[in-house]
Amino acid sequence: MKKLTSVLKYTFLIISSFISIFPFYWMIAGATNTANQIAEGKLTFGDQLFVNLQDLFGAYDIPLIMWNSLKISGVTVILSLIITSLAAFGFEKFTTKTSELIYGLILLFMMIPLASLVIPLFKMMAGLQLVNQHLAIILPAINNLFLIFFFRQNFKSFPNEIIDASKIEGASNYEIFFRVVFPMMKSTYAAAAIYAFMNSWNSYLLPLIFLQTENKYTMTLLISSLSSASYVANYGTQMVAIIIATIPTLILFLFMQKGFVKGMTGSLKM
Repeated sequence: MKKLTSVLKYTFLIISSFISIFPFYWMIAGATNTANQIAEGKLTFGDQLFVNLQDLFGAYDIPLIMWNSLKISGVTVILSLIITSLAAFGFEKFTTKTSELIYGLILLFMMIPLASLVIPLFKMMAGLQLVNQHLAIILPAINNLFLIFFFRQNFKSFPNEIIDASKIEGASNYEIFFRVVFPMMKSTYAAAAIYAFMNSWNSYLLPLIFLQTENKYTMTLLISSLSSASYVANYGTQMVAIIIATIPTLILFLFMQKGFVKGMTGSLKM
């Protein structure tokens, strides 16, 4: 009975792994084939990779578009981590009735879909003359409500005794946060950084609304434009663009995966 259970378990894991990996393999294989071969369902590697690369780089300024996405995501991650973690630390360690009311409203606002805020956001950015500027995407993304919730849940495990001891030593609240709390919760910040980066990197709605010229495009807008650029879709070029767009998130996760796992479990480095 134990052998049968073990066989079923590993069979299930193998099938699940194959289902998870297959789209990634198909994407890489598709980048080496023509559009017709991909449409016909060819799953093996071809010899059209450099042709697809030439078509993509010849039609679009890929280095500039990649820089746009990296700049937006990088600035968003840095600012959102600082602002949301400071807010969460204040909510958790300096609790009042008013702060709990405000925090409750934040949890309520998390239920509001982004699409319902597009019109007021556009009017606001138009009034600030930020339409077709990357700041129009960065500013709404800085105050990530989920990250406030995430950081506060992790700050619950931070010992108040350490904060009290730091105050006795004469440290201010900001010194306690940046010199004591932050170094001890790097895993939490790593997990939040990955979430914030992927959320910004994969953002589509806000760039679609605010960015109007090709030199301001992000990778998500590029991939979208490739799918609607002509009556006959060039799937090979699209696959190449998707691979390029996937590389930064893969690199980030590979370098920070240990911190991500620890951070998601509320790890505290003592």
